[in-house]
Amino acid sequence: MIDLQALPRYDRHQSYEWNYEHVPEPVSLELPNVAGEWRFCGLPVPSPLGVPAGPLLNGGWCLYYASLGFDVLTYKTVRSRTRACYDLPNLQPVDCGHLFGGEADLPATETMAGSWAVSYGMPSREPDDWRADIEWTRRQLPAGKILSVSVVGTVQEGWTIEDLGADYAQCARWAKESGADCVETNFSCPNVSTCDGQLFQQPADSQLVTQMVRDAIGDLPYIAKIGRIQQREDAEALLAAVHESVDALAMTNSIASTVVKPDGGHLFDGERRGICGAATLEASVKQTAMLADLVENNQYQLELIGVGGASCWTDVQSYLQAGAKAVHIATAAMTTPSTALEIRQQMATEN
Repeated sequence: MIDLQALPRYDRHQSYEWNYEHVPEPVSLELPNVAGEWRFCGLPVPSPLGVPAGPLLNGGWCLYYASLGFDVLTYKTVRSRTRACYDLPNLQPVDCGHLFGGEADLPATETMAGSWAVSYGMPSREPDDWRADIEWTRRQLPAGKILSVSVVGTVQEGWTIEDLGADYAQCARWAKESGADCVETNFSCPNVSTCDGQLFQQPADSQLVTQMVRDAIGDLPYIAKIGRIQQREDAEALLAAVHESVDALAMTNSIASTVVKPDGGHLFDGERRGICGAATLEASVKQTAMLADLVENNQYQLELIGVGGASCWTDVQSYLQAGAKAVHIATAAMTTPSTALEIRQQMATEN
């Protein structure tokens, strides 16, 4: 009998490199069958549950969470060149209620109570390393599991948006060649100050990049990951720009805020960091509903993936009712690795 409370988890007190190397072994669990027919970007899956880019640092972490009941595994964002991780803390718990955008100076706390500030900076191994690891991962994943690979362009001095698009496209092409079932372009990272971190706020640039990526990967399922959008007209402009190239949008990456220490000083040199977890749930569900309405009104052939704050079947239902076709869980999965198993058990009971 496996003690679910004792399942290994990401150690936020250790470095990114330490966690990259200390990968839990997959576990043997009897996963409850979930009623209904579920699909992810046209691909059949056993449930609507997945893990977004973030927790799955390498193939070993993908296999671990696949064994715990997640069916879409998103390989942590990779680049066309090496990028080191930011210094600790990479995961700093914060004390806050629901966030909607524009908040500042959230108090840091030692106890994780559902939400934390995430500070990695989208690190990446060399392309040869991650390409080989993705190829290995796809071979090892059980039947029915989907491997999605998150990629991002890496801005260089003097680059144009065309240069950045070509870099995104190159990474996407490599991911496809390595065996990815889907590719996700990360258009939202509040911890990066260059344009690759907030591309979703620039519809024209997003349109150009998504077209270049689509040309690079052909008909492979393609997801764009976006951040917080509060105004309907901004969401409408983004959808109009990208709907012809992408199959789905994943939202919401996080909600950015500054974080203060108990002594009143700022963490992260006063720069904003993405807040993930329970604090983002209400805003993310509302954003999903807003975009679902726009998709329906405009008859776009585009799916929505709910991301942000979900931790139980009730939260998953909220996203599905808002118009999402799938729900991906990061923070709760990292703090409580049995999350997917518990959700599947409840889904099986109710159906």
